[in-house]
Amino acid sequence: MSQKVQEFNEYRAKMNEKILASDNKVIKRIFNLDTNAYSEGHLPVKTKELLGLVASAVLRCDDCIAYHLETAYKHGVSKEEMMETMSIATLVGGTIVIPHLRRAVEFWEALESQN
Repeated sequence: MSQKVQEFNEYRAKMNEKILASDNKVIKRIFNLDTNAYSEGHLPVKTKELLGLVASAVLRCDDCIAYHLETAYKHGVSKEEMMETMSIATLVGGTIVIPHLRRAVEFWEALESQN
């Protein structure tokens, strides 16, 4: 696993564990809602992850972008599909999304380097 991807996953897991250990009902429900929203339904997981990627890019959340990139990658999204999705995000979000597009491409390359 690429060091960039590994560091992201380790940090995310460590902090999620600490957050969930607080035993806050609202936070637990939000985490559960997020998990359930991206599970298979009328839309396939792959589509939902790409929708999440657009929303995350428009909202300029690099952690969310990385999460959706990795999950999309695991569900068979191609680089071309990812780039088309990010082009829509950049169109919707404007040029302020471009720095996040750069980091998204960098993270995607880290995902690809794992193989």
